Amino acid sequence: MDDQKIIELYFERNEEAILHTAEKYGAYCKSISMNLLHSEPDADECVNDTWLKTWNSIPPARPGILSVFLGRIVRCISIDRFRKMHRQKRNVELTLVLDELAVCSPEEESSLLSDTIRDYVISLQPLDRKLFVGRYWYGYSVKKLSQAYDMNANAVSQRLYRIREHLRVYLSERGYEI
Repeated sequence: MDDQKIIELYFERNEEAILHTAEKYGAYCKSISMNLLHSEPDADECVNDTWLKTWNSIPPARPGILSVFLGRIVRCISIDRFRKMHRQKRNVELTLVLDELAVCSPEEESSLLSDTIRDYVISLQPLDRKLFVGRYWYGYSVKKLSQAYDMNANAVSQRLYRIREHLRVYLSERGYEI
């Protein structure tokens, strides 16, 4: 079913919207959650929570791109779940991803900041964009990225470091306190 028709079902408060969303985007949302949590039961629960949050968000929200809207919801829910589960013990991979980005992320979070980061990511070279999105959106390990792009793991790490440093400068130049 077309995304706009699914969104209209949400606006009509028709429960079939959830079924169509799960059918079309269930695997996509689960893969995002699995990359962050590495636990199938936890990922399944986060995906189910995504459907509820989507139901409660549409309306009033009218997403322009449903997959991005859902991806952001499942990602936030998965990160929140990770933080709750690992307050004392830490999962190395996701902790690394969050710590890497903490160096260049301002305290505030707003749609203006999101737009600024989106503009920065769009300005990157294609390979840098793929590495950045793979690491910081999907939570892929450096090893997985190095295999996917036939690169040395150290080269991927160095490239990600340079991208983060450039992002920090980019945000600082636009008035964000780092």
